[in-house]
Amino acid sequence: MRFARGGEDEPEISLVSLIDVIFCIIVFLAVTTTFDVRTSLRLQLPSAEGGAVEVDDPTLTLVIDAEGRIFLGTRELPRNDRAAIVAVLGREPGDPASRRVILRADGRAPHQAVVTALDALGQAGFVRISIATLPEPAP
Repeated sequence: MRFARGGEDEPEISLVSLIDVIFCIIVFLAVTTTFDVRTSLRLQLPSAEGGAVEVDDPTLTLVIDAEGRIFLGTRELPRNDRAAIVAVLGREPGDPASRRVILRADGRAPHQAVVTALDALGQAGFVRISIATLPEPAP
């Protein structure tokens, strides 16, 4: 007995279920992955790659030591709050917008002391601020 065959069925692979599985795997990995940046960052500041800049005009030097004490040149400021720094910088001669300031902060200085000094410089009207760094050590 011979059975009549209708048309030949072509075999096909359904991609819909494959796409569903791949999507589920991607969602699972995205949800379970932890993004811990602190373990991957190793910071040794302040060092930077770049050449020295020659400065012709007179500059102010603001120094922050490892304990967070702030000096204007070699003179220590009596207080390290923003208002005291702005007051001392306001007494400096010349136009603050045209004067150059070099901020020399110790690499171990508290970050808050550096931010306070930068904020005070901005409030006093200084716009030409450079941060002094050391060149990166050779490997």
